[in-house]
Amino acid sequence: MTEVAAGRRLSLPHRGPFAWEPLASALQAHAVPGLERVTRTDDGATVERLVAGSAGPVPVTVHMDDAGAVLELPALPDAQEAALIASVRAWLDLDADPGVVDPFLAGFELLEPMVRRHPGLRVPGSTDGFETGVQTVLGQQVSLAAARTFGSRLVAAFGEPGPGGLAAFPTAERLAAVPAADIQSTVRITHARARTLSALARAVADGLPLHPGADSDAVRIGLLALPGIGPWTADYLAVRVLGDRDAYPADDLVLKRALGVGTGREAARLSQPWRPWRSYALFHLWTRAAYAVPAAVVG
Repeated sequence: MTEVAAGRRLSLPHRGPFAWEPLASALQAHAVPGLERVTRTDDGATVERLVAGSAGPVPVTVHMDDAGAVLELPALPDAQEAALIASVRAWLDLDADPGVVDPFLAGFELLEPMVRRHPGLRVPGSTDGFETGVQTVLGQQVSLAAARTFGSRLVAAFGEPGPGGLAAFPTAERLAAVPAADIQSTVRITHARARTLSALARAVADGLPLHPGADSDAVRIGLLALPGIGPWTADYLAVRVLGDRDAYPADDLVLKRALGVGTGREAARLSQPWRPWRSYALFHLWTRAAYAVPAAVVG
């Protein structure tokens, strides 16, 4: 574990039960070597990474268990600390209200056993919308393990080294300045995938708002205008980055298998009664299918 010198240790309040195990499994499954570390024990988990701050990347450590989440961070000015705490809270979905979501979803026969097994399920968010966008593009049509390998190469080449052997993800401005051919050769991806990353970097650098609270419809239009980005990617980023709790990537392969349907249209039809909490239903289904154990693969 990275030692935080002259730092602070803060308990992060939450409402209702806190299902840390599926949350930790999801974070572990997506953790990019060199960018994040997730350590599991029988009764808790620890996540270490750098989080973007107004004065540069900040090393943070989050401990999770049945009691909730505890954040370790360096001493910061009040405004910077408040912004960082808000980012971590969104990342871990700590402002969710299981007292509203769980009874609603438990009213559906398919979902009730999952809600009973994981009360207080959280939808993992993002500390960096551009990072999540890039990693999502890298994960298109490949295994999650391959996507993590691609991400690790990208971070090693273009990220900013930090403490504890971790690095900060490159900013959109940094990656937009790298020719697509260099991204392709360094990360060892296809030309089409590298072109998509370059287009995404330019769009975010030019103001495409990949952050919680941004207008989902406007962001979706902006994403779909980019080469190589389709509805699945846009919907997935609405869930993970924008915090839209009704977003739902209906054409997801694992989701369709979990529902026993063959098309995204059927998956979307089945989800209509779950509105406006479809993202929680989605993560219950993904948890049962893929996040029940560490290092699972999500399509």
